[in-house]
Amino acid sequence: MLTSLQTSYSDTRADDLAWALGREPLPALAVLDLRLDGAALQLRLLGASHQVLLEEGGDTLSETVACIPGSSTPLPLGVSKRLGGREYEFAARVEILTECQFAGRAQELLALVAEHPHGLAGTFPGSPYAFTAMLAQRSEGQVRWRTWHAYPQEGQLVATRTRVGVRVPASAGAR
Repeated sequence: MLTSLQTSYSDTRADDLAWALGREPLPALAVLDLRLDGAALQLRLLGASHQVLLEEGGDTLSETVACIPGSSTPLPLGVSKRLGGREYEFAARVEILTECQFAGRAQELLALVAEHPHGLAGTFPGSPYAFTAMLAQRSEGQVRWRTWHAYPQEGQLVATRTRVGVRVPASAGAR
């Protein structure tokens, strides 16, 4: 799903993004509710940021990547955590692109997400390449999502990747 967001950026620089787990739902500009084999997943666009809410098997998880006032957790390159009976993995990278590369990458990502049944993208006024996009899937018992935060004025594209799965205990007496 592709939507035009009638607001300006609330995050204007890639360096302003922060990461947090466990935050309450924040006001969203666009929302996509999904059911993925027993998991309830909500993709939420927050300005030039995102929030994902996951509920599965009685457990809930909230991931937020946004400009969070007072946050002391900048966007990490990678996080791996055990959350109850789940494994959570997060990775982020910043791509620095030329104007031409940025335009091509933006068109490619917006087309991919807009036509995907588990995709949500929002474009912002002022530039056809100012957007936030999210794409979710379930495979091999894991819920996964990817996000892209575009900053055309800086030529930067922030990409994140998250995986949440049931923790598999180490096998005792493995052969």
